Amino acid sequence: MLHYLITAKGTPTTGKLIGFRQVPGGIFEHASFSREVLTPLLEHFGKEPERLVEAAANLGGSKVAYGDVAVSIKAFPNVPVVIVLWRGDDEFAPNASMLFDSTVADYLSTEDMSVLCARIVEKLTLSGQKEEWVSRQ
Repeated sequence: MLHYLITAKGTPTTGKLIGFRQVPGGIFEHASFSREVLTPLLEHFGKEPERLVEAAANLGGSKVAYGDVAVSIKAFPNVPVVIVLWRGDDEFAPNASMLFDSTVADYLSTEDMSVLCARIVEKLTLSGQKEEWVSRQ
């Protein structure tokens, strides 16, 4: 959070979304991002992607129209994170991506983005587990 406060330039969002590979240095960090963020996301929501919508709603997120299931979570002012899931089928495994406003580098470094996204996935996973526990009661 401190990095966000120090780095934030106040640039308005553009509405143009980019992937992690498109942020400065993202192409070099993508393997780590995939392992630490996307893999846990898929492990938890890959078989039932619609569960992501409810988990995101618990964090103030909302459903958006990308992939098979997608949500947008406003991580910080001017830093929306869009999480997109695609269902798997006989030919393809489930897949996931995270999209960011094209101005994200005016607010966070690539490393900070990775940490932020890992925390979001952790919160989504915990939110989903809490719902499962409550529904079993």
